[in-house]
Amino acid sequence: MSRKVVRASKFRHVFGQGVKADQCYDDIRISQMTWDSNFCSVNPKFVAMIVDASGGGAFLVLPLNKTGRIDMSQPTVCGHTGPVLDIEFCPHNDNIIASGSEDCSVMIWEIPEGGLVTPLNDPVVKLEGHSKRVEQLKIMARTKQMEWHQTH
Repeated sequence: MSRKVVRASKFRHVFGQGVKADQCYDDIRISQMTWDSNFCSVNPKFVAMIVDASGGGAFLVLPLNKTGRIDMSQPTVCGHTGPVLDIEFCPHNDNIIASGSEDCSVMIWEIPEGGLVTPLNDPVVKLEGHSKRVEQLKIMARTKQMEWHQTH
């Protein structure tokens, strides 16, 4: 007499459910120029995504509650002359975001309280002088410092 063996799994009664369309972001032209870094960053107020842009690098910053179809004329953060490779929100201030680019610079941006209504072109701080592109950014949560890495 053979017995069926059923493996005990804590996941056997778990079923997935698709996200509703009103909770998604649609028609965002995500950048194809991603490196080994993040193409998006999220905090309690905003979601930021690196997008394709002519004439340099840009990224979108959207309030979390603004879901649905995103218009092509949505204001972007654009100030780099090369493609943006990484973005990172500050863990201490939800309105501060840093971006690293192929143009060998790091820029710190301050997002207005309600989000972007016009394109943001002027950073709060621009860190220049890197010899190679800035591929990864990390704002240290405990020390309130920022690190960035270049290619070798």
